[in-house]
Amino acid sequence: MNPNGKVLEYQSHRLAIAPMMDWTDRHCRVLHRMLTRRALLYTEMLTTGAVLHGDRARLMVFSPVEHPVALQLGGSDAADLVAAARIGEAEGYDEINLNVGCPSDRVQSGRFGACLMREPELVAECMAAMAAAVRVPVTVKCRIGVDDQDPEESLFQLVDLCASAGVKLFVVHARKALLKGLSPKENRDVPPLDYPLVWRLKRERPALTIVINGGIGSLDEAQEHLRHVDGVMLGRAAYHTPDILGAVDARIFGEAGGVSGLQAVEAYRDYLAAELARGTHLAAMTRHMLGLFHGVPGARTWRRILTVESVKPGAGLEVIDRALAAVSGFEAQGVPRGLEAGQAA
Repeated sequence: MNPNGKVLEYQSHRLAIAPMMDWTDRHCRVLHRMLTRRALLYTEMLTTGAVLHGDRARLMVFSPVEHPVALQLGGSDAADLVAAARIGEAEGYDEINLNVGCPSDRVQSGRFGACLMREPELVAECMAAMAAAVRVPVTVKCRIGVDDQDPEESLFQLVDLCASAGVKLFVVHARKALLKGLSPKENRDVPPLDYPLVWRLKRERPALTIVINGGIGSLDEAQEHLRHVDGVMLGRAAYHTPDILGAVDARIFGEAGGVSGLQAVEAYRDYLAAELARGTHLAAMTRHMLGLFHGVPGARTWRRILTVESVKPGAGLEVIDRALAAVSGFEAQGVPRGLEAGQAA
């Protein structure tokens, strides 16, 4: 239960939306919540320095509709992580997650992210300190290893040490991170995926909740993984083709009905209007909507209008209406999509 009295239920079969730097900001998360009530949302990774010394009102604010929503932290100093976790709990986040998977140079220079796969004892120390300091769950998002590590050793060692420190849930990106020679983008695609290793982790550590991440592009794939692990985290598929999230509650959580792109836009309007009234630029919100009608006739016009018109001074909801007119007629008639939901945009 979080400080606001909200009970966070960790179900055996769940779906989460991955934290993505510069993508999963608060506007993106609200749009995703309009499509699924049940998926767990994650913030972008925030460093402990940003949480403790930055513009907290801007960095950590989120809408109440986002629940359940997790705060992802980056850091390696236990005291700073404890302080940041306490702030996150006080702000109302439902979970505190430590990033042990981001491979960027900037993250490495700060001694956090994927380079911490080489320091599992330190990670466990930090997790134990946070677990003792807050009441909400503390979790880890990691890779299966880095550079020349043997994933069968590095992954299990990190998980076992953190489990001994009280961590019960792990999100595992099923690739190594190659810290020398590959860019962050290449690290999302080049190292081969090893799903069976993550499945084996769940099989051999059945008491732990294991969520798999990496290269999962559709709900069909997600459902296949759920035969082996407790949960699935979607990343780029959820962002580039967000309308697949409209079927999550039905297909993953067994609830009736679904949410169409049109319904999501309509539900998002009140949020857009409120943010515009606060001075938020329309383009800051519409950039997350570009892939919403992927594969629907008129989607190209939808993207063009939002891209070109939203950046203009004074742009408001009329831009949404003009863009929606390009696709709403086709959507209302139920015209089949030209591409499978979840395919790369």
